[in-house]
Amino acid sequence: MKLVQAASELYPYVKTGGLADAVGSLALTLADKGHEVAVFVPGYRAALAHKDLAHAETKLHLKIEMGDRYCAGDVRVLAANRNLTVYFIGRDEFYDRSHLYGISDHNNERDYEDNDARFIFFCKAVVEVMRVAEIQADVLHGHDWQTALLPLLLRYEERRSGRTLALKTVFTIHNIAFQGIFPMRSFGLTNLPDELLGIDGLEYYNQINLLKGGILFADRVTTVSPQYAKEIQTPEFGCGLDGVIGTRADDLVGLLNGIDPKVWNPAKDRLIPARYAAHDLTGKLACRAALLKKQGFDERYQGPVFGMVCRLTEKKGVDLLLEAKDFFLQQNCRLIVLGEGEDRYKEALADLARDHPDRIAFSARKDEAMSHLIEAGADFFLMPSLFEPCGLNQMYSQAYGTVPAVSRVGGLLDTVIDADGQPESGTGLTFKPKPGEFADALQRAVRLYADADRYAAVQRRGMARDFTWETAAVAYEQLYQDAL
Repeated sequence: MKLVQAASELYPYVKTGGLADAVGSLALTLADKGHEVAVFVPGYRAALAHKDLAHAETKLHLKIEMGDRYCAGDVRVLAANRNLTVYFIGRDEFYDRSHLYGISDHNNERDYEDNDARFIFFCKAVVEVMRVAEIQADVLHGHDWQTALLPLLLRYEERRSGRTLALKTVFTIHNIAFQGIFPMRSFGLTNLPDELLGIDGLEYYNQINLLKGGILFADRVTTVSPQYAKEIQTPEFGCGLDGVIGTRADDLVGLLNGIDPKVWNPAKDRLIPARYAAHDLTGKLACRAALLKKQGFDERYQGPVFGMVCRLTEKKGVDLLLEAKDFFLQQNCRLIVLGEGEDRYKEALADLARDHPDRIAFSARKDEAMSHLIEAGADFFLMPSLFEPCGLNQMYSQAYGTVPAVSRVGGLLDTVIDADGQPESGTGLTFKPKPGEFADALQRAVRLYADADRYAAVQRRGMARDFTWETAAVAYEQLYQDAL
């Protein structure tokens, strides 16, 4: 198949979160499977500074209609891999900035005021390149609100030019909380017919909602786990769009993301002090000792070690962790937390670590090597998230023989099997994201760890699971084929 992907970030060129990893891994895996894949991404300053861009060529110059004016742009093209071409859409006014989406000042994050223009321009440029370069795709696949206008703009251009640019469109919601909501006047930048501005189009409470457009007008809509596909059809998780999602329920499917075994594989991971596999966990014991020592604990400590790596926000369940502090202070265990985020959480965790350095360690930073060491060295990995569209750490944990303890939400529920509820197949512990349930899960973890044979069996079952993109991409191939 000839596949076009479009996203606002793409690993390894530019990344702020899991979206870049997901799109980069999906595109590369599909290309490795023999599909002809093109990926479009904005030509941000950070992307153009990537070492690989030295090999990119400026192939096209664009003139894009934006309301009552035309905006120039250029396109750099990189042959990234066999069957994989990356198109970087450039316009310095929009993308030559220090951040991707907005200004971050300590604990305050503010979106750029022209994000409407920046990503409407990007979507229009994708369609224009497909037209000019005659990229006749089987499927055009956009990711998140920044690409949500693609299904509309593509069909509008096809009707205008009388040419088919893509047979089908797919739109993926990675997180429905981010919707691209702008003032009504922003609609003028789309140059779309006024009939698309109504309640059955982009209008949303006297504003426009770009995500809504992708949901309504793509041929197929996906999200990043089966459970999350169900959740976003409810008021609790739909973020105001549950009714819109409900109108596309027959075309909605949840497909899990995967993990990259070249990066997350304890048998090959060079960021950890020792390698290991399910048949011989000696290296994991060495990682455990190294983690304890690095955090100032006795490396010979024998009790359970709990790890947590996340952005410190309410949705990640940090309040639940703090409410459970007495468990970590009274039980024979250790807690190691790594992450950046809201000041109130950083301060609370720093206070706990300072007051109880013999039990709790906290590092307020992003640290890739430390993330790998926690995954390899901890006995349990905590994810008390209030919602989690897919989640990746619970997959990393199982691959590394670290038992995940996770909330029963989104992709966590789809990927972790509770060892108490299903003793013969369990790979972790699950709980509702409530204080009492989380406290109970921590006690269950202690009991599981005390039963060495049972704990080892849970480890082995987790390590035997296949969460790789090689497997995840098969579901996307089937989706594309079904759509066609």
